[in-house]
Amino acid sequence: MGINIAIDGPAGAGKSTIAKLVASKKGYIYVDTGAMYRGLAIHFLDKGIRAEETEKIIEACQSAKVTIRYEDGVQQVYLNGRNITSRLRDEEVGNMASKSSPVPEVRAKLLELQQGLAREQDVIMDGRDIGTCVLPDADVKVYLTASVETRAKRRFDELTEKGIPCDLKEIEKDIAERDERDMTRETAPLKQAEDAVLIDSSHMTADEVAAAVTALIP
Repeated sequence: MGINIAIDGPAGAGKSTIAKLVASKKGYIYVDTGAMYRGLAIHFLDKGIRAEETEKIIEACQSAKVTIRYEDGVQQVYLNGRNITSRLRDEEVGNMASKSSPVPEVRAKLLELQQGLAREQDVIMDGRDIGTCVLPDADVKVYLTASVETRAKRRFDELTEKGIPCDLKEIEKDIAERDERDMTRETAPLKQAEDAVLIDSSHMTADEVAAAVTALIP
Protein backbone atom coordinates (compact mmCIF):
# COMPACT_ATOMS: atom_id res chain seq x y z
CA MET A 1 0.00 0.00 0.00
CA GLY A 2 1.30 3.44 -0.98
CA ILE A 3 1.63 6.52 1.19
CA ASN A 4 -1.41 8.78 0.73
CA ILE A 5 -1.45 12.54 1.27
CA ALA A 6 -4.76 14.43 1.15
CA ILE A 7 -4.95 18.20 0.78
CA ASP A 8 -8.35 19.86 1.06
CA GLY A 9 -9.37 23.47 1.27
CA PRO A 10 -11.34 26.28 -0.32
CA ALA A 11 -10.87 27.73 -3.79
CA GLY A 12 -7.70 29.76 -4.26
CA ALA A 13 -5.86 28.36 -1.24
CA GLY A 14 -3.05 27.04 -3.46
CA LYS A 15 -3.83 23.33 -3.10
CA SER A 16 -2.68 22.22 -6.56
CA THR A 17 0.49 24.31 -6.42
CA ILE A 18 1.45 22.82 -3.06
CA ALA A 19 0.48 19.29 -4.05
CA LYS A 20 2.71 19.48 -7.13
CA LEU A 21 5.63 20.89 -5.14
CA VAL A 22 5.37 18.17 -2.50
CA ALA A 23 4.95 15.45 -5.13
CA SER A 24 8.11 16.66 -6.86
CA LYS A 25 10.07 16.75 -3.60
CA LYS A 26 8.97 13.31 -2.46
CA GLY A 27 8.74 11.54 -5.80
CA TYR A 28 5.01 10.89 -5.33
CA ILE A 29 2.34 10.89 -8.01
CA TYR A 30 0.20 14.02 -8.07
CA VAL A 31 -3.26 12.75 -8.97
CA ASP A 32 -4.66 15.19 -11.51
CA THR A 33 -8.39 14.46 -11.30
CA GLY A 34 -9.12 16.72 -14.29
CA ALA A 35 -6.82 14.61 -16.47
CA MET A 36 -8.61 11.49 -15.25
CA TYR A 37 -12.00 12.92 -16.29
CA ARG A 38 -10.53 13.63 -19.71
CA GLY A 39 -9.18 10.09 -19.88
CA LEU A 40 -12.67 8.72 -19.36
CA ALA A 41 -13.96 11.17 -21.98
CA ILE A 42 -11.52 9.73 -24.54
CA HIS A 43 -12.82 6.26 -23.70
CA PHE A 44 -16.39 7.36 -24.42
CA LEU A 45 -15.42 9.12 -27.66
CA ASP A 46 -13.44 6.13 -28.91
CA LYS A 47 -16.56 4.03 -28.43
CA GLY A 48 -18.55 6.47 -30.55
CA ILE A 49 -20.69 7.59 -27.62
CA ARG A 50 -22.32 11.02 -27.70
CA ALA A 51 -22.51 13.21 -24.62
CA GLU A 52 -26.29 12.90 -24.38
CA GLU A 53 -26.19 9.07 -24.39
CA THR A 54 -26.05 8.75 -20.62
CA GLU A 55 -26.92 5.04 -20.48
CA LYS A 56 -24.07 4.19 -22.86
CA ILE A 57 -21.67 6.35 -20.82
CA ILE A 58 -22.67 4.49 -17.67
CA GLU A 59 -22.15 1.13 -19.36
CA ALA A 60 -18.78 2.18 -20.86
CA CYS A 61 -17.45 3.15 -17.41
CA GLN A 62 -17.17 -0.54 -16.58
CA SER A 63 -14.46 -1.16 -19.19
CA ALA A 64 -12.26 1.88 -18.51
CA LYS A 65 -9.08 2.05 -16.48
CA VAL A 66 -7.32 5.42 -16.33
CA THR A 67 -3.94 5.62 -14.62
CA ILE A 68 -1.34 8.34 -14.13
CA ARG A 69 2.41 7.81 -14.24
CA TYR A 70 5.41 10.09 -14.27
CA GLU A 71 8.06 9.40 -16.89
CA ASP A 72 11.20 11.56 -16.83
CA GLY A 73 9.33 13.89 -14.48
CA VAL A 74 6.45 14.44 -16.91
CA GLN A 75 2.88 13.31 -16.20
CA GLN A 76 1.60 10.64 -18.57
CA VAL A 77 -2.00 9.45 -18.63
CA TYR A 78 -2.89 5.93 -19.72
CA LEU A 79 -6.26 4.52 -20.76
CA ASN A 80 -6.44 0.73 -20.62
CA GLY A 81 -2.67 0.56 -21.06
CA ARG A 82 -2.47 3.11 -23.93
CA ASN A 83 -0.72 6.45 -23.51
CA ILE A 84 -3.35 9.09 -24.31
CA THR A 85 -1.52 12.15 -22.98
CA SER A 86 -1.28 13.83 -26.40
CA ARG A 87 -5.08 13.79 -26.76
CA LEU A 88 -6.03 15.24 -23.39
CA ARG A 89 -6.25 18.86 -24.56
CA ASP A 90 -8.33 18.18 -27.69
CA GLU A 91 -11.42 20.38 -27.74
CA GLU A 92 -13.84 17.48 -28.22
CA VAL A 93 -12.27 15.70 -25.25
CA GLY A 94 -12.74 18.75 -23.04
CA ASN A 95 -16.36 19.09 -24.15
CA MET A 96 -17.09 15.43 -23.46
CA ALA A 97 -15.40 15.62 -20.05
CA SER A 98 -17.47 18.66 -19.11
CA LYS A 99 -20.74 17.05 -20.18
CA SER A 100 -20.09 13.58 -18.77
CA SER A 101 -18.56 14.57 -15.41
CA PRO A 102 -21.92 15.32 -13.69
CA VAL A 103 -23.10 11.71 -14.30
CA PRO A 104 -22.99 10.03 -10.84
CA GLU A 105 -21.63 6.79 -12.29
CA VAL A 106 -18.75 8.68 -13.92
CA ARG A 107 -17.86 10.27 -10.59
CA ALA A 108 -18.14 6.87 -8.88
CA LYS A 109 -15.84 5.32 -11.47
CA LEU A 110 -13.32 8.10 -10.97
CA LEU A 111 -13.46 7.57 -7.20
CA GLU A 112 -12.76 3.87 -7.76
CA LEU A 113 -9.79 4.69 -10.02
CA GLN A 114 -8.40 7.28 -7.59
CA GLN A 115 -8.62 4.89 -4.67
CA GLY A 116 -7.02 2.17 -6.80
CA LEU A 117 -4.08 4.45 -7.58
CA ALA A 118 -3.73 5.27 -3.90
CA ARG A 119 -3.54 1.59 -2.98
CA GLU A 120 -0.77 0.92 -5.48
CA GLN A 121 1.37 4.06 -5.39
CA ASP A 122 2.56 6.94 -3.21
CA VAL A 123 0.10 9.68 -4.12
CA ILE A 124 -0.89 13.21 -3.19
CA MET A 125 -4.38 14.45 -4.06
CA ASP A 126 -6.03 17.81 -3.60
CA GLY A 127 -9.65 18.82 -3.66
CA ARG A 128 -12.68 19.55 -1.50
CA ASP A 129 -13.40 16.08 -0.09
CA ILE A 130 -10.18 14.08 -0.39
CA GLY A 131 -9.57 13.58 3.33
CA THR A 132 -13.24 13.14 4.19
CA CYS A 133 -14.49 10.99 1.27
CA VAL A 134 -11.89 9.95 -1.31
CA LEU A 135 -9.01 8.98 1.00
CA PRO A 136 -10.51 8.82 4.51
CA ASP A 137 -7.56 6.70 5.70
CA ALA A 138 -4.82 8.92 4.23
CA ASP A 139 -1.50 8.90 6.11
CA VAL A 140 -1.43 12.71 6.19
CA LYS A 141 -4.36 15.07 5.87
CA VAL A 142 -3.99 18.81 5.45
CA TYR A 143 -6.67 21.46 5.39
CA LEU A 144 -5.08 24.34 3.51
CA THR A 145 -6.78 27.69 3.73
CA ALA A 146 -6.16 31.43 3.53
CA SER A 147 -8.27 34.51 4.16
CA VAL A 148 -10.77 35.52 1.49
CA GLU A 149 -8.78 38.74 1.00
CA THR A 150 -5.53 36.85 0.43
CA ARG A 151 -7.10 34.40 -2.01
CA ALA A 152 -8.80 37.21 -3.91
CA LYS A 153 -5.54 39.18 -4.17
CA ARG A 154 -3.73 36.12 -5.53
CA ARG A 155 -6.43 35.67 -8.17
CA PHE A 156 -6.41 39.40 -8.96
CA ASP A 157 -2.62 39.37 -9.46
CA GLU A 158 -2.84 36.27 -11.64
CA LEU A 159 -5.48 37.79 -13.92
CA THR A 160 -3.75 41.18 -14.05
CA GLU A 161 -0.50 39.52 -15.07
CA LYS A 162 -2.36 37.94 -18.00
CA GLY A 163 -3.76 41.32 -19.00
CA ILE A 164 -7.32 40.40 -18.02
CA PRO A 165 -9.23 43.33 -16.51
CA CYS A 166 -10.83 42.51 -13.15
CA ASP A 167 -12.14 44.03 -9.95
CA LEU A 168 -10.66 42.95 -6.61
CA LYS A 169 -13.89 43.46 -4.65
CA GLU A 170 -15.86 41.41 -7.18
CA ILE A 171 -13.33 38.59 -6.91
CA GLU A 172 -13.61 38.70 -3.10
CA LYS A 173 -17.40 38.47 -3.40
CA ASP A 174 -17.20 35.54 -5.84
CA ILE A 175 -14.77 33.62 -3.59
CA ALA A 176 -16.93 34.16 -0.48
CA GLU A 177 -20.00 32.94 -2.37
CA ARG A 178 -18.13 29.89 -3.67
CA ASP A 179 -16.99 29.05 -0.14
CA GLU A 180 -20.60 29.15 0.99
CA ARG A 181 -21.72 26.85 -1.85
CA ASP A 182 -18.87 24.39 -1.29
CA MET A 183 -19.46 24.19 2.46
CA THR A 184 -23.25 23.80 2.31
CA ARG A 185 -23.72 21.45 -0.67
CA GLU A 186 -25.45 18.15 0.05
CA THR A 187 -22.89 15.85 -1.55
CA ALA A 188 -19.39 15.78 -0.01
CA PRO A 189 -19.37 19.34 1.38
CA LEU A 190 -16.07 21.09 1.99
CA LYS A 191 -15.00 20.65 5.61
CA GLN A 192 -11.87 19.98 7.58
CA ALA A 193 -11.43 16.30 8.43
CA GLU A 194 -11.20 15.71 12.17
CA ASP A 195 -7.64 14.42 11.85
CA ALA A 196 -6.43 17.02 9.32
CA VAL A 197 -3.70 19.54 10.13
CA LEU A 198 -4.85 23.12 9.53
CA ILE A 199 -2.40 25.29 7.59
CA ASP A 200 -3.27 28.94 6.95
CA SER A 201 -1.15 30.13 4.03
CA SER A 202 -2.24 33.79 4.25
CA HIS A 203 1.24 34.93 5.23
CA MET A 204 3.31 32.06 3.81
CA THR A 205 5.10 31.53 0.50
CA ALA A 206 4.39 28.43 -1.57
CA ASP A 207 7.77 26.99 -0.63
CA GLU A 208 7.08 27.54 3.06
CA VAL A 209 3.72 25.78 2.82
CA ALA A 210 5.26 22.89 0.85
CA ALA A 211 7.95 22.54 3.51
CA ALA A 212 5.32 22.48 6.26
CA VAL A 213 3.35 19.75 4.47
CA THR A 214 6.49 17.73 3.71
CA ALA A 215 7.47 17.86 7.39
CA LEU A 216 4.23 16.06 8.27
CA ILE A 217 5.01 13.06 6.07
CA PRO A 218 6.46 10.13 8.05
